[in-house]
Amino acid sequence: MLEHGPVTASALGERVGLTPAAIRRHLDALLLEGMIEIRRARPSQTRRGRGRPAKWFAITDAGRNAFVHAYDDLATSALRFLAETAGDHAVAEFARRQIADLERRYRPVVQAAPPHQRVRTLAEALSGDGYAAAAAKAPQGSGDQLCQHHCPVAHVAAEFPQLCEAETEAFSRLLGTPVQRLATIAHGDGICTTHVSSRSLCEGGTAEGPATGSVTPGGDAGEPSPEETTIIDEESGRTSL
Repeated sequence: MLEHGPVTASALGERVGLTPAAIRRHLDALLLEGMIEIRRARPSQTRRGRGRPAKWFAITDAGRNAFVHAYDDLATSALRFLAETAGDHAVAEFARRQIADLERRYRPVVQAAPPHQRVRTLAEALSGDGYAAAAAKAPQGSGDQLCQHHCPVAHVAAEFPQLCEAETEAFSRLLGTPVQRLATIAHGDGICTTHVSSRSLCEGGTAEGPATGSVTPGGDAGEPSPEETTIIDEESGRTSL
């Protein structure tokens, strides 16, 4: 279906060499999973004569996404070329521009929410774009954690962390507080986990220096001690960076 387009069950059976019963079982399973859909036959496709018109089966977007494709390879090659010809700073600027649209769309929604609900609001906005995000209080009550269970650019970000860094910077600006990445799917972790500093802690003026991997709008954030980071990672089940 991916290569040749919509096809009837009988034609598909002849092409792959399966019996009608076997083809029906496969088609029913693919329909149930949302990988394919039934389309009405166009007049030119419908045979003349009695009987119900044949059903045509076509692949859906979900079905296409199940195939390994070359988009990631193409994006990675393009960024390699950009880095070689213009330098790493050009890759970083490209990453910021890519994330700018997301930040622009999320800003009104996040800023309209009460400060204590902004992390959860951001998670809901991310989920709407397919990131499967969730928010929860961080261990020991030291802020919040934003978890993303899906990353659409994980394979590219594995070689170009500027994509993750640009996203982290955007989170900090949207939430108005320093944030720190604890784990990323691009680096082999199961979930992208971002620690969001407590606003009250930041407003209390306890920060003395920039935290590793954090972004501070208009100020610096203190770096968590190794013990604190270890506690967070062990209790969340994710690997410390």
